[in-house]
Amino acid sequence: MKNALFYLLSTLALLGAVSACTAAITLYPVVVGGRWGYINKSGETVINPQFDRAEGFAEGLAPVRVGRWGYVDTSGKMLVNPQFDEAEVFNDGLAVVKLGGSPEPFNPFGIGGRYGYVNREGKYVINPQFDEAEMFVGGFAAVKLGGRWGFIDQTGKLVINPQFDEARAFSESLAAVKIGGRFGYVDTSGQIEINPQFERAEAFSEGLAEIRIDGRWGFIDKTGKIAINPQFEEVGSFVKDLAPARQGKNWGFINRTGSFVVSPQFDKATSFSEGLAAVRQSGRWGFVGSGGKIAINPQFDEVKSFTNGLAWIKTGGRFGYVDAGGKYIWSPSK
Repeated sequence: MKNALFYLLSTLALLGAVSACTAAITLYPVVVGGRWGYINKSGETVINPQFDRAEGFAEGLAPVRVGRWGYVDTSGKMLVNPQFDEAEVFNDGLAVVKLGGSPEPFNPFGIGGRYGYVNREGKYVINPQFDEAEMFVGGFAAVKLGGRWGFIDQTGKLVINPQFDEARAFSESLAAVKIGGRFGYVDTSGQIEINPQFERAEAFSEGLAEIRIDGRWGFIDKTGKIAINPQFEEVGSFVKDLAPARQGKNWGFINRTGSFVVSPQFDKATSFSEGLAAVRQSGRWGFVGSGGKIAINPQFDEVKSFTNGLAWIKTGGRFGYVDAGGKYIWSPSK
């Protein structure tokens, strides 16, 4: 199964399209003695560790595994009984689930199975039929059939026929797609808005999208015009007019003109989320503010972006959560 929490946080950072929890209650998965449960933002246990695995909350429900995957609400009640071989977080009222292809003695790699979509009651709204499927964003989801990608609406109707080698989620009414070895962008009707011409292309954020030409990354606007010339080895998406970019060996942060406002000095850097960006120095991860000043000293083996005031961190093979001041809300455990 994909790491649903990681995918959710990535989507939060890139698209700003989903909420990691209900407005009233924010819960975070933790593991104690090999069993998974949930804590609140204060680090208090709200759902006792009892699951084989637990992922992040979205729209008031979270995928949990007890042999198979189901969904619990924020009180810990199992609202959708464990019955799926994979289950992803909810978005736009639907969640991707998979039936079939679970690891078995004669199927060690989980080959096979089909993806569909369920509602909050666990009822199939779109029956399992796809080779692969992504979460709904803005009423559309990318799906793979017969080795090609297209898009469906929330009734399961194919609104853009499978015809692409790859497809990204819609963002700002455009989706990056790969045709004949090159990436371009289509609108929600499937019409090509920006001709396939890029080696790589990512989602739009704040009116700009990362594209790669001749091995270098830059940005285009929604008309397809180059907004920042391809000149960087790597880049990330814009958040509040700043984007991470690598020039040479080091990462810094650029503005919308492509100028560095935080000079390249980090081993790695990610996009900002809730005013902080993860950076790595000398092999350790910490966080900086928008001016590039260290807000949480580099000390972790791995981190994920802040969401709802906390960031997931990992150190010494154990994971926990810190707040924006770097204080442990949940000390690393496993």
